[in-house]
Amino acid sequence: MSRPIVADTGGLLRALARSSDGTPSFPEYEAALTSATVVIVPGLVLAEVDYFLRKERAAMRKLIAEVFDPATRYEYELPLPSDLVRALELDAKFKDLNLGLVDGTVAAVAERRKVYRVLTTDRRHFSALRVGSRLSQAFEVLP
Repeated sequence: MSRPIVADTGGLLRALARSSDGTPSFPEYEAALTSATVVIVPGLVLAEVDYFLRKERAAMRKLIAEVFDPATRYEYELPLPSDLVRALELDAKFKDLNLGLVDGTVAAVAERRKVYRVLTTDRRHFSALRVGSRLSQAFEVLP
């Protein structure tokens, strides 16, 4: 098992994607997800995942059941008001990235939880983004 991760939308969707024969579509994403001791799922990420799975309701119901099952490694993380404020601060500070609220919240939750490993497809944002009081903490972008 590896250390905890924070799941971003694209990373979570790829980790859960299956081909028609049931094998992982993106095995490197699935491996990053299944090897983490804890998978932190920010609330706005779950809402965005729901948007992308709007035609796959069974998959969304399964994900919700897993996220809220106390026996899994998932931890649902509601964004605090301070996380939303921090997300907007990061969006303004790194304005050339055009982070937006969801990615900003992923970064803010990661910063607050001190978990700097992010499962994401968005290497551009999370490789350039820095958090912490001096904006010196980089993210480890998975996979």
